[in-house]
Amino acid sequence: MAKLKFIVFCVLMSSFKLFAQEKFTISGTLRDKASGEELIGATVVVKEIPNTGKAANEYGFYSITLPKGSYTLKGTYIGYEEMTKTVNLDKNLKIDWELESGKMLEAVVIKATKEDDNITKTSMGTEKLDIKEIAKLPVIFGEKDVLKTIQLLPGVKTAGEGNSGFFVRGGAADQNLILLDEAPVYNASHLLGFFSTFNSDAIKDATIIKGNSPANFGGRLSSVLDVRMREGNDKAFQTSGGIGVISSRLAIEGPIQKEKSSFMISGRRTYADVFLKASPDFSDTQLYFYDLNAKANYRINENNRVYVSGYFGRDRLGFGDAFGIDWGNKTGTLRWNSIINSKWFSNTSLIYSDYSYEFKVSGGDNSFVNQSKIKDWNLKQEFQFFPSTKNSWRFGFNSIRHTITPGSLINETNANENDIKEGRNALENAVYVQNTYSVSPKFSMDYGLRLSSWSILGGTTYNIYDRGVKTDSVVLADGAFGKTYFNVEPRLAFNFILNEKSSLKAGYARNTQNLHLLSNSTSSNPTDQWVGSSYNIKPGISDQVSLGYFRNFAENKYEFSAETYYKSLQNQIDYKNGADIQTAPDVESELLYGKGRAYGLELLLKKKSGKFTGWVSYTLSKTERQIDGINEGNWYSARQDRTHDLAIVGMYQLSTRWSLSGNFIFYTGDAVTFPSGKYEVAGNTAFYYTERNASRMPNYHRLDVSATYENPRKGRYQTSWNFSLYNAYGRQNAYTINFEDDENDPSRTRAVQTSLFRWVPSVTYNFKF
Repeated sequence: MAKLKFIVFCVLMSSFKLFAQEKFTISGTLRDKASGEELIGATVVVKEIPNTGKAANEYGFYSITLPKGSYTLKGTYIGYEEMTKTVNLDKNLKIDWELESGKMLEAVVIKATKEDDNITKTSMGTEKLDIKEIAKLPVIFGEKDVLKTIQLLPGVKTAGEGNSGFFVRGGAADQNLILLDEAPVYNASHLLGFFSTFNSDAIKDATIIKGNSPANFGGRLSSVLDVRMREGNDKAFQTSGGIGVISSRLAIEGPIQKEKSSFMISGRRTYADVFLKASPDFSDTQLYFYDLNAKANYRINENNRVYVSGYFGRDRLGFGDAFGIDWGNKTGTLRWNSIINSKWFSNTSLIYSDYSYEFKVSGGDNSFVNQSKIKDWNLKQEFQFFPSTKNSWRFGFNSIRHTITPGSLINETNANENDIKEGRNALENAVYVQNTYSVSPKFSMDYGLRLSSWSILGGTTYNIYDRGVKTDSVVLADGAFGKTYFNVEPRLAFNFILNEKSSLKAGYARNTQNLHLLSNSTSSNPTDQWVGSSYNIKPGISDQVSLGYFRNFAENKYEFSAETYYKSLQNQIDYKNGADIQTAPDVESELLYGKGRAYGLELLLKKKSGKFTGWVSYTLSKTERQIDGINEGNWYSARQDRTHDLAIVGMYQLSTRWSLSGNFIFYTGDAVTFPSGKYEVAGNTAFYYTERNASRMPNYHRLDVSATYENPRKGRYQTSWNFSLYNAYGRQNAYTINFEDDENDPSRTRAVQTSLFRWVPSVTYNFKF
């Protein structure tokens, strides 16, 4: 018995010693050696412990906790030279990294992460774009564009020819949360969608998440596009820009106080109106946009840093006093990053966002105007906790005060106070917690919970409708709270590593949305109206389940993924037949409500390295709605429904000077409502419509090609030429199809197709010094 007690004592002591083994934490930031910019997603790997390492968060911070001992650390980032450091870990260490950019000939095309990240990470439906590679892709008018690039990925569909709007996994265009330095952008397009608001010279990082977003994101049903601006070079002044056929841009950056603070200012403007004014017929025409990105930061000390950033953009389109549209965005972010200690990180943000438009038209003695705006103030607090290498937490809250002024067409000549719609106020709050946990070397999981609320605030009258008929109204005084909606949003994702080359992932996410965009067109227009949840409009709810298989080949040079999803949608909005949201006294009287569903298969094959890189993406999907009062209550295709969507992208490094690229796009025509008959009223033809979205536009396909020539570098001065041809074989794709009586036989009907672009060549000169 004594021997048994002694053995038990020894086992207990050894177990206690094992659990009491000293552990210490290595933390710090990863930066670009030349500019001092934080490297989002750069990785620190522990050579002695396989599958141990940490990717830097969105602010460049990492934290690794290890047992006491000696280790070899490797700092890695695609496109940068690997750096190695040897440490003797007997206390908490702060180790910062400055990685040096290497040759980009063998860079990853769209992911700036470690080679097998797609296998080892739990996240699904997530793609990180490489801003440097976006510059090589051929786009309309030669303008680099983040939004056009994501439309080449599976599950992301373009809203139409030349349009910056996009649909993700069956969701509408307004169901995408677009963030610029954490500030929501409510209209991310210029010139009616031909350009996006994102000037690539000012962009550091862009990531799209297709539905399975972590709990720190919320407010939209379909996706998150998280765009981060560059901080600016804190070591040397630098100027870059480009001169194109239709627009030019210029960026200036440099240190305010070397290696302590820096700034970045980037501006862009089109000048089509300058050429138009040369013609007497268009001398009073306005057709241009401008935007300005600005950012500055200051390191208070090695653990605290303050950022301030802003975006200002405006579009003007007009013909003298007869017609004019003016719209634009303003955003601002004040952010404080604090490294509390080696395991705790804090981010505090005060965010402002403002989108507005004004539409004017004059005829005879009358002048009509339509104005609308949405303004937000947002306070966001987040903490990140890294208790161990296998475990990390993220939790916080955000509170947004919305002021929404819906648009209405007003006759300025006879306007009175009753014609001007009152702004509506709302308070949107959320608290969340998210955990990433590695259960074993082969199994990891992300799980989280978001609790959100939407409170209607006083200061106006809310009407209540039943199928468009007013049944009651609620008058709320200033400062009073009206109806509040509460929602619980769980998030869950698993990753099971089958072997070193493949993994199986699954996920579930519930998202809610309280802001809704009302539009009569297929794609986004500046005159579309934002409205909030009210006594009639309930929060939209989506439940998405997804399953994916991920596989790498040839030492991670090739990636393949297959993801399938099913999404159930509640409280979806559509218009009753004959609705006119511009002239209706209350737009909510024109709305009907129901449910939706979307499901599909997404395939992606990528070649990541070598002289030839690129990817092939294919999506097979179905998107439907069922609205009481439409199509006799039967399911019908949503306007963003497309059966097939194919994109082929290739880039070839021909030499050290020349690189070639091209992309081919094919997709099924959009679902549309064509007339099924016609009749005559007082000598005029009126068309008769039956089933909603029962017809299809013609199938769409297009080939774009591009070539880039890099001039020999002269000291700090570096220049390049980009030549591109949009729609290389001149396909006349249908933009709209209208129906009219045949001139020769009025009893017959003629379909008239309008096409926007046949061939669009462009030349852009880029410089940097």
